[in-house]
Amino acid sequence: MTGEWSMRSDICIIGAGVVGCALARVLSRCEADIAVLEQGADVAEGASKANSGIVHAGFDAQPGTLKARLNVEGAAMYPALCKELGVPYSQPGALVLGFSDEDRKSLEGLLRQGQENGVAGLCILSREEVLERESALSPNVRCALAAPTSGLVSPYELTYALADHAAVNGVRFLRGERVERVERTQEGLWRVMTGRGEHICRVLVNCAGAGAEAIHAMMGGAPLRIVHRRGQYILLDRMERLPVSETIFQCPTRMGKGVLVTPTVHGNLLLGPTAEDIEDGFDSSTTAEGLREVLERCRISWPEANTRLSITSFSGIRAHEERGDFIIGAVEGQKSAYEAVGIESPGLSAAPAIAEMLGAQIARECGLRAKASIAAPIARKKPFHEMNACERAAAVAENPQYGSVICRCEVVTEAEIREAIRRPVGATTIDGVKRRTRAGMGRCQGGFCAPRVAELLSEELGIPLTGITKSGGESRLLTGTIGEALKGGERQ
Repeated sequence: MTGEWSMRSDICIIGAGVVGCALARVLSRCEADIAVLEQGADVAEGASKANSGIVHAGFDAQPGTLKARLNVEGAAMYPALCKELGVPYSQPGALVLGFSDEDRKSLEGLLRQGQENGVAGLCILSREEVLERESALSPNVRCALAAPTSGLVSPYELTYALADHAAVNGVRFLRGERVERVERTQEGLWRVMTGRGEHICRVLVNCAGAGAEAIHAMMGGAPLRIVHRRGQYILLDRMERLPVSETIFQCPTRMGKGVLVTPTVHGNLLLGPTAEDIEDGFDSSTTAEGLREVLERCRISWPEANTRLSITSFSGIRAHEERGDFIIGAVEGQKSAYEAVGIESPGLSAAPAIAEMLGAQIARECGLRAKASIAAPIARKKPFHEMNACERAAAVAENPQYGSVICRCEVVTEAEIREAIRRPVGATTIDGVKRRTRAGMGRCQGGFCAPRVAELLSEELGIPLTGITKSGGESRLLTGTIGEALKGGERQ
């Protein structure tokens, strides 16, 4: 073994997306040594950072499926969970628009399906009722399905909070650990090999998202196939008044829930996504064609859709298992092996319920005992930009670093950035700071604040500026100094 480390634990979870972190938090209630391996430079680096942030009501999943049951159960958990963790959450509701008689039939089918799934408050609205609620929508709308329990969350902030709560209860998070091989030891334990070392564990759990098919095969599971479905988005800047107050869907297709127009919990407007099947499950690039499709399709619902206020575009990869449902539970034929595979939409909505279901199964079948007590989540301080004048004065008096605004667009202070780096599972990259604090999320997209954020990371982590990256790997902002470059020129 030539890696940097060798480690042992009772339970090893592969993947630190929202499901992996939620499961780690649930299992941290048990008397067990738990580790989470993540190939990215941070938690929430895959689909958990790049999705619509919608907590779906649960009307579009087929009755009787795990998707349907866990979507409704998970969505019901969100208000209390986000309050406990200090994560932004709202429940503005959603409309699924119909533009034809055929669409109305589809909406009536979704209504019946949602009622069978146990979704409360669903109803069909007339054209007049739709336009009275959302006047900016197309006058061509004929009807809509209203889902008042549809919610919004910040998916990456939720994942960070889940990870932090797991960490304060003893879970270890190892980032930058790409799994290369999984095998059994002679003692019947699991050996997980990464590029840096090996991890020996008694129980292995696959929550690897887009990489779950490969891990499933390494664990000896029966063949399954993940289809990598890329969705491209356009994010608009904040407006004085958003054109819509609810999430606006079009009738879903076999490829997904369709292109939507939705507010975010932070007051932006999000357009997308596309749905394109691709070979590379980690190709999160955007294309001119895809973004053009987003805009054209959004104009069906909101005719005034345009890119004048666009501040960024991005894409996320959905891990669609070809049979269409979540795969959750024990890996057939493999002792002490579990998985959550094919967790595409409504995976974010279902994540809390997935974690409770799978965590209970693992605890029961592996004989884990509950801890006598667990630590509460770390209290989240009110963001500086949300404070009133008196609260800001008190914050600066307590910590003068609150008086130094680093990100002007989002009004993020030095104190908040340093705290984000010092969290139990803290930021180690510029993007990690951005998603924890919103420094760099505004109109200039980090053009002003990124250099100072890099300096703060360097100070807090104790590494040179040339070691600071945007998102891990070789995404370095600096490759050397001017002096080194000049010396190199003299040598030539």
